Amino acid sequence: MQYRGIVFDFNGVLFFDADLQVKSWQLIARQLRGREMTDAELTRQMHGRPNAYVLRYLAGRELTAQDLTSWMERKESYYRNLCLETPDRLVLSPGAEDLLAALAGAGIARTIATSSEITNVRFFIEHLRLDRWFDVDKLVYDDGSRPGKPAPDVYLAAAQRIGVAASGCVVVEDALSGVESAAAAGIGCIVGIGAAAHARLLESKGAVRVIDTLRDFPRDLLLRP
Repeated sequence: MQYRGIVFDFNGVLFFDADLQVKSWQLIARQLRGREMTDAELTRQMHGRPNAYVLRYLAGRELTAQDLTSWMERKESYYRNLCLETPDRLVLSPGAEDLLAALAGAGIARTIATSSEITNVRFFIEHLRLDRWFDVDKLVYDDGSRPGKPAPDVYLAAAQRIGVAASGCVVVEDALSGVESAAAAGIGCIVGIGAAAHARLLESKGAVRVIDTLRDFPRDLLLRP
């Protein structure tokens, strides 16, 4: 079956930054609760989750809006500084540019659905020039207006913005919470990505295949030979 649109998660899919995310979150974890997150916590409680969820989890209680904003800004400042300290890392993931160019050339509807907030989205639009391949007005990010992954709302909003039914979309995800979100939204085909996460993603309910990088993306899902 060929699909009509594609939605990419961003972190861990179009940009390989898992270690930078972990470093910045572990700094916050030590400050908020005095100890770092375990590997199991990183998998289930951090990867793919919106900032507000992770912060409430680490605090073990509800946080005021002011506290949430303050901690979010602190975490993302750490994260962006790590990105800027390693400029050779500020590139799209392997195979991403070629795939995006092919999709754009074929007129395939596409967007990004990320748990990041607008400050980080703007950061990556600037440094990775995402506007070469995406209509930035159609990007879906955490603006506080909808539940985050694993709720289906993010992917339902993304499909709506590109004008394609969820069942007609492909989603590329690296996190279990993201796969669960896409499956709950009724996405037609979910492709997992990440060499280190193969087994975990294949065991999840939703991912039909798992690839190492976007070089391996099955283009026949969207593009005619």
